[in-house]
Amino acid sequence: MPKFFVIGTPIGNLDDISIRALKTLKEIDILLCEDTRVTKRLLSHYQIKKPVISYHAHSNQKTFQKIINLLKSGKNLGLVSDAGTPGISDPGNELIAKILKENIKDLEIIPIPGASAITTALSVSAFNVSRFTFFGFPPSKRKRKKFFEKLSKIDLPIVIFESKWRLIKTLNELKNYLGERDIFVCHELTKKFESFFRGNLSKAIEFFEKSKPRGEFVIVINKK
Repeated sequence: MPKFFVIGTPIGNLDDISIRALKTLKEIDILLCEDTRVTKRLLSHYQIKKPVISYHAHSNQKTFQKIINLLKSGKNLGLVSDAGTPGISDPGNELIAKILKENIKDLEIIPIPGASAITTALSVSAFNVSRFTFFGFPPSKRKRKKFFEKLSKIDLPIVIFESKWRLIKTLNELKNYLGERDIFVCHELTKKFESFFRGNLSKAIEFFEKSKPRGEFVIVINKK
């Protein structure tokens, strides 16, 4: 009976991993990951030796067929992303959907919960997030106008991701389309240079134009 484990791993601090995740990583036969270099650092930190296969958004049919053949042969596979819980803003859910279409006999797909930048940011946002919506990364070029117009019609806290390259541009577009809003910006969550910004969009634009931090950001936009 083959098993396919979807394993949550740390978003930065390597101590943020569950005992169950470590146990699963040790017991599976093969591990699928986005970037083998990133995953091997995690495995090495916990002294786990495991064969890894790279699977990402641009993986070809040959790689997918290899995964299917392994499952059909009874191998237990694990899936991790570079950071956090697979299937959120990465190709994990698409892979699972494709696997399910193969109707592999007795296959079990098992989630192993772990860290998530979304819930980590929301937990200290101080906004009422009993309900919220998540939109991942804004489009880099095309469809940006449509993306921000859609956000402007939502009366719930909104969570998005952004890179250092487009942070200022995105903050300006949020202000243009959504108006002045309170926001909470998390920078490099759980990592050495973790930092937080609380304020409105105007103050955020002014602050980040001066500080120009590197890394990735989680932005929580409060409702109107």
